[in-house]
Amino acid sequence: MCVTCGCSDDGDTKITNLEKSDIATMDLHNNDKDEHHTHILADGTVINHTHNHSHHYSHSHQDVSHESANTHTKIHGTTISLEADILAKNNLIAAQNRGWFKGRNILALNLMSSPGAGKTTLLTRTINDLKKKVLISVIEGDQETINDAKKIQETGSKVVQINTGTGCHLDAAMVDKGLQELNPPLNSLVMIENVGNLVCPALFDLGESAKVVILSVTEGEDKPIKYPHIFRASQVMIITKTDLLPYIEFDIEKCVEYARQVNPQIQIFQVSVKNGEGLNYWYEWLMNGNK
Repeated sequence: MCVTCGCSDDGDTKITNLEKSDIATMDLHNNDKDEHHTHILADGTVINHTHNHSHHYSHSHQDVSHESANTHTKIHGTTISLEADILAKNNLIAAQNRGWFKGRNILALNLMSSPGAGKTTLLTRTINDLKKKVLISVIEGDQETINDAKKIQETGSKVVQINTGTGCHLDAAMVDKGLQELNPPLNSLVMIENVGNLVCPALFDLGESAKVVILSVTEGEDKPIKYPHIFRASQVMIITKTDLLPYIEFDIEKCVEYARQVNPQIQIFQVSVKNGEGLNYWYEWLMNGNK
């Protein structure tokens, strides 16, 4: 159990390389036992690997006594310590990822939204429109299925799928594993499509160049003040499905006002993948390398 957000990390995370038809299980959080990988190849062959990942540190719980009047205080203190350890480990790997991207002149973006906001649709349109100008590789995050990764693969881009099982977000270690499979080229873009969630993805640095939060007009204009942390942590907000504005009640000016109330520096793009409205501004920002 991840004490930071409550999601499970019990070894059910999988990474799929669609190009190689290779599926591997990942044990990313257990540092006190051997890590076991199962690879299923295209011909059905199953290959098992075990790697020892013993580390010279441990979490002590000796101060927690259920007979003590201070039990709740001690358990709470232990939880905070574990949370700090988890985030510290994540941030260390994120820093390594960031250095890796910088050394290869790769712009890496962490795309975040609630389910159904249109991340994958925006991503496939972006890849198709820019494929002659820049090479875009994708790390696709979902709890289950490789459906979205298949849509990305149809654009011709390299993609790996990370399925988090009961996990509600990607973390830096998952992205590190994804990059090993993806091996994106120099001077390119890497799009990391996070698990659909407006809470937990904001807590975990992946080593990205920028966080991009995507909000559709079907969700309600008050999302920036209902989920302020993710909008505060993001450098860009993209309002999608603007072609639906004539048919729904959505105050786009109020949405922009709320977003700037939470994050005065956030850049905002209003786009429609269906009719192409506003995409040129989004593309200009991408091609300028987030400058």
